[in-house]
Amino acid sequence: MASVILVSGEERAPLLPSPSPPCAAVAEDDEIRPWPSDHHPFLPLPDGAAPLEPPATPSDPKQRLASLDVFRGLTVALMILVDDAGGAFPSINHAPWFGVTLADFVMPFFLFSVGVSVALVFKDLGFMQKTPNKMAATKKVILRTINLFLLGLVLQGGYFHGRNHLTYGVDIDRIRIIAIVISATYVSLLLGLYVPNWQFEAPGSNSTLSNSYYGTKIETVQCRVRGSLGPPCNAVGLIDRLLLGQRHLYHNPVYKRTKECSVNSPDYGPLPPNSPAWCLAPFDPEGLLSSLMAAVTCFAGLHFGHLIVHFKSHTQRILLWSITSLILVLCAFVVQLSGMPFSKPLYTLSYMFLTAGASGFLFILIYYIVDVNQLKMTFILFQWMGMNALIVYILAASELFPAFIQGFYWRSPQNNLVNATESILQTIFHSKRWGTLAFVLLEIMFWCLAAGFLHMKGIFIKL
Repeated sequence: MASVILVSGEERAPLLPSPSPPCAAVAEDDEIRPWPSDHHPFLPLPDGAAPLEPPATPSDPKQRLASLDVFRGLTVALMILVDDAGGAFPSINHAPWFGVTLADFVMPFFLFSVGVSVALVFKDLGFMQKTPNKMAATKKVILRTINLFLLGLVLQGGYFHGRNHLTYGVDIDRIRIIAIVISATYVSLLLGLYVPNWQFEAPGSNSTLSNSYYGTKIETVQCRVRGSLGPPCNAVGLIDRLLLGQRHLYHNPVYKRTKECSVNSPDYGPLPPNSPAWCLAPFDPEGLLSSLMAAVTCFAGLHFGHLIVHFKSHTQRILLWSITSLILVLCAFVVQLSGMPFSKPLYTLSYMFLTAGASGFLFILIYYIVDVNQLKMTFILFQWMGMNALIVYILAASELFPAFIQGFYWRSPQNNLVNATESILQTIFHSKRWGTLAFVLLEIMFWCLAAGFLHMKGIFIKL
């Protein structure tokens, strides 16, 4: 599935314009051309003189788009931050249902970078040439998609335990199933499907939010509505329950942090008095219908990637990217004001527009700093992480490495190096929250340096 490649850099056609020579002038077609050494730049050319030709500067065939590496690495770092520090700082954790927080931008950033990468994959395989190898490019994208799907099934299916769940193995009957299908019928399904009353298995005690998967009593959720966007009666949950089954859905959804379901909202906590039954119901934030709009974010990144392929001028790229991003953000607020709020669990149209536009603006900023102004050292740590994002995601974001370290403990599984380090930092900062944040930042720094070590050794792990 995955392969370890020992190279100094990926083979890639030049993505950035070559630097201009010191003595140059701008011609009418905006190309930078050198002035003849024996001619003053402000005097007309002699009669019969040949037009100026662009400089023949060699290009580096192994040149990478550094801004994309930085963007990808920053996204991985944000994922580690919100996953590991979100419990201590609910304000950066996922919004309980409506609204957006820092955590709600992480997955769209990933999807956006995937779209940009797909465009570059087709370019690398000669898709833009007169005789493009379309079959090879398509095969590469399909194989990589299958590999990523299988990897996600292993990592997110429940086979490996996390830091706070010291178990091992997976219940096949309850593995989460994810499907992504492109469709233009998202809005009509979300607002048009009739949601009847439905039942689910709930834990026997209704006093606390339990992570127990096996319910002991049947609860009924009263719906009989059409077009609802709330947690209990939306079409997204209906389709997932019908096609996937409740056992394959996420049993600790974000709406357990809403005011209706937690006395510690926006954090997890005990159920309030007279809380609704649906607080204990399963819901998958990456279900079938919500994944339709998630795939559209990939197309936004694909559009940015195509602009990289077709336009070689920094100014042209930034201008077209800015127009696209601005349109997406404006559409987001228009849709939001029209009655469809921002919601990551539903992946509403407004949320898709907003996060895709934000992804574009962030990419523009990084591109301007890193590739235009050549200030690569500013983000060198994130660039290293982005060049080996897959292995960092597997070991850090999916918590395989912390879980491995936790396997070595003193007398009790809780007495391990990971928990001890976090406890020491909490003691030093005299605060559980700030100690946790310091631990997470230290973790991010560790993985940046680890990725830098792999980069210096010429080791890149890819599917």
